[in-house]
Amino acid sequence: MRPLTEDETKAVLEKLAKYVGQNIMQMLDKPEDPHVFRLHKERVFYVSEKVLKMSGCIPKESLISVGTVMGKFTKTRKFRLKVTALDWLARYAKYKVWLKPAGEQAFVYGNHVIKRHMGKITENTPKNSGVVIYSMNDVPLGFGVTAKETAGMRAADTEAIVVFHQSDVGEYLREEADLL
Repeated sequence: MRPLTEDETKAVLEKLAKYVGQNIMQMLDKPEDPHVFRLHKERVFYVSEKVLKMSGCIPKESLISVGTVMGKFTKTRKFRLKVTALDWLARYAKYKVWLKPAGEQAFVYGNHVIKRHMGKITENTPKNSGVVIYSMNDVPLGFGVTAKETAGMRAADTEAIVVFHQSDVGEYLREEADLL
């Protein structure tokens, strides 16, 4: 387990900033419980410094996971967020979309969000911005990227895609072998 290089840190922070915006500073600057990013087997972990120190006595070959898996680097060195980062994204999300109960199942099965399933959205959400998807009971279901800005969504057809699916909690079941 090693610290991220400058290029890796830039890729991770750019991806996170797409979803949390300026709230990324709150995520990184927590003096009461400092957290750091670490890379292990191409996966990026977000772990408290206290837990990181305790994990130092575990051999590198035996270590499977420590902290929260935020995502992983692909073979082409692009960073992809994983569903395991949803808890942190939901805490600091800048833009949010709430789904009607009828649309929750479709989204959790891996489908894009269509206008008919959207309950409400954060005002002034721009096109191609990262959003966290919630149920109407404020339970985070996943995250995605907006297909249109807020005004365009309201004027769109009921079957138009408004949020492109990136990840959802259903992946815990569909891809449980690949999460770690």
